[in-house]
Parts: sequence; C-alpha cells; structure tokens
Amino acid sequence: MHLTDPSRWKHGHDFTADFSAAEKNTRRVLILTAAMMLAEIIFGLKFHSMALFADGLHMGTHVAAFLITVLAYFFSRRHAADASFSFGTGKFGMLGAFTSAIVLGGVGLVMAGESISRLIHPLAIQFNQAIVVACLGLAVNVVSALILKDGHHGHHHDRHRHEGHEPSHDLNLRAAYVHVVADAITSLLAIAALLSGKFFGWYGMDAIMGLAGSAIIGQWAYSLVRQTTVILLDRIPDGSDLPVVIREGIENDGDSLITDLHIWQVGVNKFAAIVKVIAHHPKAPDQYRQALKIHEELVHVTIEAQICPQHGHSRAGAC
Repeated sequence: MHLTDPSRWKHGHDFTADFSAAEKNTRRVLILTAAMMLAEIIFGLKFHSMALFADGLHMGTHVAAFLITVLAYFFSRRHAADASFSFGTGKFGMLGAFTSAIVLGGVGLVMAGESISRLIHPLAIQFNQAIVVACLGLAVNVVSALILKDGHHGHHHDRHRHEGHEPSHDLNLRAAYVHVVADAITSLLAIAALLSGKFFGWYGMDAIMGLAGSAIIGQWAYSLVRQTTVILLDRIPDGSDLPVVIREGIENDGDSLITDLHIWQVGVNKFAAIVKVIAHHPKAPDQYRQALKIHEELVHVTIEAQICPQHGHSRAGAC
C-alpha cells in the first residue's frame, strides 16, 4: 500500500525543554568565575601571594565545570533536529552533569589530600591575606548562586503529574549550582577556620574544616553521579510508578497482558517506552497508546500487539 501523505504517522524526536534561560545564566556565571580566576592568578603572582594564586587555580576547576554545562546546552540545542539522535539530544545535559560531578568529586579528593597533608605537616598561615581571599571567593559564589537559583529550582511545566513521581530537575544546571554552593560552603568553612586561628590560636581548624568541606563535596558529587547514571544507563528511576501505570492502563480490559516492557528517560521528565502486548483479541496499537495519553511524560510509546490463541482460558496470561 502506498501512502501519499504519511505525515499523520510521523512525529519529531526533540524532547528537550527550553533551557535558554538556564544556558544564559550559566554563561554569566562562567564569565564571572573566569574573571575572578584570572584576577586571583595575576595578582597572586604579582603580590607573591600563594593563597591568592592557589585559590585562583581552584577557581579554574569550577570554570571547567561551568564550561562543560554551557557546552552541553549548546550541543543539545544545536543537534536537536538531527535525525541521527534517535531519541533526541536530552542526554547531552545528563552527560554534562555526570562529567561535572566527576570534576566535583576530584576537587573534593584534592581538598581532602591537602587537608591531611596540612594536619601532618602544618604550614604558617597568612591569616589576613587568606581571609580576604576567602571573602572574595564567597562573594563571587553568592552572586553566582543567585544567578543560577531560579533555574535550579526547575520551574518546568512538564513535571510528572501523577502521584508517586518526584519531579526531575535539569541535572545539567543542578551540577553547576552544586559547584557554586560547594565552593560557597568551602569559603564559609575556611573563613570560620581562619578567624578561629587568628583570634584563638586554633591553627589546626584550617585543615579540619578542609576535611569537612571535602566530605560535603564528596557526598554531593556522589549524589549527582547516582542521579545521572540512572538516566545514562537507561534505568527506571527509583520511586517511578510508570511500570505500574502502564500495566494498569493496558491490562485493565482483562484480555491484554504485557509480556515485555522497556522504559527509559530521554529528557527532563520525558520518557520513552516499548511495550509488547499479547491478547486473545488484541486492539489496534493506537488504542493502547490512547489509554496512556493521560501520562504526558510518556512522549514516545511503541506498542507491539500479538494474538494469543484461545485454549479454553479467558486470560491472555494463560497462553
């Protein structure tokens, strides 16, 4: 049969939400952080301040993380209409978030190693200079956090509507936000440690606070890695009730039975599914899809329906 107009059966595969605001805000934070990084490195070398120079290098890791976030948005947007990406480019953001989480974890490990080294081999601390550096870093992080805050809270209108689903935010932006907050927490701990050392002589607090900061950063990095790998490895998210609602929607006629079900995430709150159904009197695939229309997060559903011969049983599962 030749179809003169197959457009009715065609649809796009761009399931990526509009992240233009998040991309723009992340670019602003990238520029702000890069400027701070260059200033600290240049003035650290000029004034022979290792504290300033070291913090500038530390800022460089966050510049790299923000660059990863911006590039993930860019490539996702650029290739949105590329048919070679079978289910769209939504995973660019997840890949960016995963990479940022690895960078964040690396920062935490370096901090832990340096803190342990300082506990074993204490060094003289230039308190006044270090406090100024930590305060400057904190100010930059507070401004950056305010820029990214709205996007991080994920004001998406396509969240899961039905009970049992937790809203899934833009993990790419969340990774950038976590970098900023982690650095702010580090700056606060450093300021507290430096003040205690300057005024009370508690010199070991600097290294102890460094270990505390590295533990916090490590926990956040691990959380991000877990969230992103669930999506990158096409695993059904913990707590998701999609398998249940799909089975209820299709098997509620008493004749149909799902024998194979695959669900994976293709974007923020966007899922695809392949469903194999057997029934004594199978419906047309469109009828099964219609039963799942209420679940707006299911953006791509493939149905395979097969006949189950009668053997004196009323249930398809008796085939």
